[in-house]
Amino acid sequence: MIRQLFYIVVMLFSSQTAFAASHHNSNPSSVTDKFALDIGVFYANSDSNIAVTSPKTGGLFPIDFEDEFLLADEQYLPYFELTYAFNQRHNIFIDWKSLDRKADNNAVSQDFILEDIDGKDYLIEVGAKLNTELNIDILRIGYGYDVWQGTNYAVGFSLGVHTMFVETVFKGTIGTCIPDSSLTSLCNNVVATPEVVDDTFTAPLPNLGIYAAYEFYHGWNFSAHGQYFAINYDDVDGSLIDIRLGVETKICDNWSLKLAYNYYDVDITIEKQRKMNNNQLRTFDHNISYSFTGPMFAVSYAF
Repeated sequence: MIRQLFYIVVMLFSSQTAFAASHHNSNPSSVTDKFALDIGVFYANSDSNIAVTSPKTGGLFPIDFEDEFLLADEQYLPYFELTYAFNQRHNIFIDWKSLDRKADNNAVSQDFILEDIDGKDYLIEVGAKLNTELNIDILRIGYGYDVWQGTNYAVGFSLGVHTMFVETVFKGTIGTCIPDSSLTSLCNNVVATPEVVDDTFTAPLPNLGIYAAYEFYHGWNFSAHGQYFAINYDDVDGSLIDIRLGVETKICDNWSLKLAYNYYDVDITIEKQRKMNNNQLRTFDHNISYSFTGPMFAVSYAF
């Protein structure tokens, strides 16, 4: 879904580009208007976990996707970024990163319960074989305004939204139980059978940021941005940090190469509730913590 949305946005930007080009001669301001499309890869050193329930104590504890489920913690992943600069100081940007991973664990090392997924609890016991997928798409849309400008620099502020589309899939020998109204059932005496557990959620996080660009040598530019936001509202509690430092060099009229280093950290907790005997009862908070740190490389085309 997120991929289709990104492609639609790219098509809209492209049509806008064609329109602007057809009116280039009649609109002097179009001389400073510019689109830039970056296609690249980034090297992600990932760390992710989810909150689960102990079948022995009923307490919550985090379980690590990389350590317990054997998902790759280091990999190369694609990203796309589209920027539209217009009227000298205004910028609209959209970027998308895809972080899809899966792995097999032939023997889980600890018991845990995946609680309240479609009204059911799922027990995974020590020794069970488990195939795990964690698919995360991150879409960022924002607007920036250059507050300070010079012949070779610009500094501005941005406002936007990061949206994470998260899907976790567990396949294997998994026990199923439906807790009683007191939520005290811990999946006792459950017969484990082949099962697929698929859980998805969307986490939008608005953000505020600052960015800067500086041409330190002809054809060479340094750029940086930092974005942050924290929210605790209704059933969502989350925080976001996004910092990037990079260098761009022009290789011909429309083409550039970019190299950057990115630190990205997001922590999302969504309160979950289930209906029991006409009562709305709170269950555990669905928590996903995710971060990646690493270099990014892209080819940029300006038009």
